[in-house]
Amino acid sequence: MSTYNFAGRHAVVTGAGGGMGEAIARNLLEAGAYVSAMDLKPQPESLSGFGDLLTYYVGDLSDADFIQSTITAAGTARGSIDYLANVAGVLWFGRDKSVLEMDMKTWDEVFAINLTAPALTARFAVPFMRKTGCGGAMVHFSTVQWYRGDPNPQDAYQASKAGLCALSKSLAMQLAAEGIRSNAICPGMTATPLQARWDNDETLKAVAAYAPLGRIGTPQDMANAALFLLSDAAGYVTGIELAVDGGLLMRM
Repeated sequence: MSTYNFAGRHAVVTGAGGGMGEAIARNLLEAGAYVSAMDLKPQPESLSGFGDLLTYYVGDLSDADFIQSTITAAGTARGSIDYLANVAGVLWFGRDKSVLEMDMKTWDEVFAINLTAPALTARFAVPFMRKTGCGGAMVHFSTVQWYRGDPNPQDAYQASKAGLCALSKSLAMQLAAEGIRSNAICPGMTATPLQARWDNDETLKAVAAYAPLGRIGTPQDMANAALFLLSDAAGYVTGIELAVDGGLLMRM
């Protein structure tokens, strides 16, 4: 990991209960940040031992009241919010399929977590970013999948993640004059709990071989990109979608 100093800064991280969100929260804590972590899952063991730096909130990110109350409590307790990482998301194989046949309740549930939740976290975090007078930064996790169609579609996932990129860009334009930056990360094939279907060595080798760099991405790869975009090193970067995909887009 590249070394950053986030000491004295406060970050809200959704999806911190595992995978990319867990890695991002841990790396921010290791870099000295105060972290308010949010997830439906309990706190991972890797986030223990950070004392007062971490506050972990367990709740449902499809619940608007939970988002509002949690971010308001976190921002009030720390006095401000400097960073927001929208990492939580769902990919439901079997349930999420073509919009021509899926149960539209699934569509609504996926959108609630993948798009409405990030919209609400931004809605409630930005006033705390404004309080500092020093700007802030947001990073939102989308996917390279939104750039193309798929013969085995997960239409709710793909459309919600495309919307997240659009939302990120809109926020970037709205907030640029206040020094608040917004960027999206589009991961490629990454080994996280969402990809439980890669459950044997043969499949893992085939997936890795499809990426030009010859390997599957890791949560740490995504955390490296996220910490850069949140950090002052990316102070002149806003409104972009950064593909962290091992070159996968070159094959699309």
